[in-house]
Amino acid sequence: MGTGHHFDRTILREYDIRGIVGTTLAVDDARALGQAFGTLVRQLGGRRICVGYDGRISSPALEGALVEGLAGTGLVVERVGLGPSPMLYYSVFAYEADAGIMVTGSHNPPDYNGFKMTLKGEAVYGERIQEIGRIAASGVFASGTGRVEERPVLDAYVDRLMKDVDELGIVEPAPSVVWDPGNGAAGDVVRALVKRLPGRHDIINGRIDGTFPAHHPDPTVEENLAQLKETVALGRFDMGIAFDGDGDRIGAIDSMGRVVWGDQLLAILARDVLADEPGATIIADVKASRVLFDRIAALGGKPLMWKTGHSLIKTKMVETGAPLAGEMSGHIFFKHRYYGFDDALYAAIRLLLAVSRREGGLAALRDELPEVVNTPELRFPCPEDRKFAVIGEVSERLKANGAIVDVTDGVRVTTDDGWWLLRASNTQDVLVARCEAADRAGLDRLRKELAAQLRLSHVELPLS
Repeated sequence: MGTGHHFDRTILREYDIRGIVGTTLAVDDARALGQAFGTLVRQLGGRRICVGYDGRISSPALEGALVEGLAGTGLVVERVGLGPSPMLYYSVFAYEADAGIMVTGSHNPPDYNGFKMTLKGEAVYGERIQEIGRIAASGVFASGTGRVEERPVLDAYVDRLMKDVDELGIVEPAPSVVWDPGNGAAGDVVRALVKRLPGRHDIINGRIDGTFPAHHPDPTVEENLAQLKETVALGRFDMGIAFDGDGDRIGAIDSMGRVVWGDQLLAILARDVLADEPGATIIADVKASRVLFDRIAALGGKPLMWKTGHSLIKTKMVETGAPLAGEMSGHIFFKHRYYGFDDALYAAIRLLLAVSRREGGLAALRDELPEVVNTPELRFPCPEDRKFAVIGEVSERLKANGAIVDVTDGVRVTTDDGWWLLRASNTQDVLVARCEAADRAGLDRLRKELAAQLRLSHVELPLS
């Protein structure tokens, strides 16, 4: 029995629990989460849970309180230590645990932190998170004499990452690579990997530092890749690989300093997967390029467009049996030869294997993909009570006009010029848009169509 705890509503998100430390997230919240989630695990018959944490300054204290709360519900808590989120996910499989929690602020600014959870082999999101909130508010918790064990997993995790290199082999001469963990939680794993990988390697921003002194830890924003581009160019490296704060998002650049975006990486990685599993389903989110879906089909696969959100993608992979999936945000999910969770470090290993087998390296693989022009992801404010209504209004108008509309996640409209997308953010009071065309003139026309639809719903599209 507990005293009850009401999480601040701002930290209960669709796909995880997060907040600003000291404002909407405190040590007491971590303890309450441990009690509430531990109770849910016990209710579902679970007994063992793995816990990890990232390199943020606030993470050790939050992890300690979380572990205390979990143990108080009678669970065996296995502390796997400091590392990336995929290492925590791996530990759940390796130790055959019933659940896992990662203390991480992911790609958010240094003053943020939060929790990613897995339960019975599935991501915890949506109604499950709301259920945890209700248990916390009730104050009715499971109780028992739990046990806390120190179970470091980093070495075993690195061994597993290297398994595909050991079995498949990187073709010599091995690619030369600059690695940028961005001072995030993947730093120690990257150092261990580099010692075992063939070829020439350099690491920048490898020291784990929760203040992120070099740049913001999000490799999907091009300005955060400036240092990586410079290092690749100065050292004449073949490619650069970057990770976000907790190592579940990958960014890459080729030898020419060009960004290879998430959907382009997925197109490159799909070839080997479909060679092993002909006709397999490959999943990508609605923000991905038409080039990717066409590429999957050309390789004999079944492209499937799905909703944005790593938990939703994981769930759809289980439902369809897809061996590979990805998002524009740099989340890459391998069920082929792996476990089906988003692991940017494993994706990097698979990328190295693919690149080593192609003369000309990553640049040549990127050049195989048709050139298109697109906008960056456009994000602009929209009140919470209006953002989904705007999507509905736009959708109805377009359908009435006979437009080709996909409503998998928001509104994706296909025209002779290309396509444009409008969707509501899952985590913020914003709308998200993107346009893609064969040329600049087509892109301008798509932007005008999008802007006109938004204006009819009393929303203005930003100029940038």
